[in-house]
Amino acid sequence: MKLLKRLFQRRPAIRDLGALADFIDAQSAFITQKGIYEYSRARAGHYAKVLFAEEEFARSVERARWQAFPLGLSMVGEMIEGVIASGAGTQRRQLLDRLTLVVLSVLDRYPVSATIGEEAWQEARRQLAERLDFVGGHAPKRVMDIPDRLAQAYFAMMPIHEKLRGRDFATTRNYLSVCLCNIHDEFVARADLAALRRALSTDDAA
Repeated sequence: MKLLKRLFQRRPAIRDLGALADFIDAQSAFITQKGIYEYSRARAGHYAKVLFAEEEFARSVERARWQAFPLGLSMVGEMIEGVIASGAGTQRRQLLDRLTLVVLSVLDRYPVSATIGEEAWQEARRQLAERLDFVGGHAPKRVMDIPDRLAQAYFAMMPIHEKLRGRDFATTRNYLSVCLCNIHDEFVARADLAALRRALSTDDAA
């Protein structure tokens, strides 16, 4: 009974910036890492266990997941901006600027991975900020279309040799789209948008 109760219990509402940052963190890691692991296992087939046990491949996976994390932050951040922007009117730019600070704070929670290096990590951070800033220059996209501009970069990060990837890009792009739509549905179900807009409008939103 306790297990059933946990399964059907509503997840806590997202009302403040701390909860928002945690949601962005968890979902960005999920969308990128799940794709990397599942794709690698699918391409390895029966040899997946052997491949994942190899030290060199493990390092490649570690590098790929840290490379991809900023892309996940960008996609999830843009999706959230689209939801929050609805009905925001002239406040949209201000809310986006504050949301960008929240997204960047999630990236800054983590030390630089040795597989990436400081210079590449800071460049990824700069590109993340740039991509989120660009969001304010156009109307919010459909959630399913948000991964379009990052899907190729994400696919290129897969820890599988490019000659073995075949024609899998479309599948990867569709995975990102479906996964982000599911994340969107969870966010809409849990978000207290009025409270989040207020939190993002305050001077201490960073």
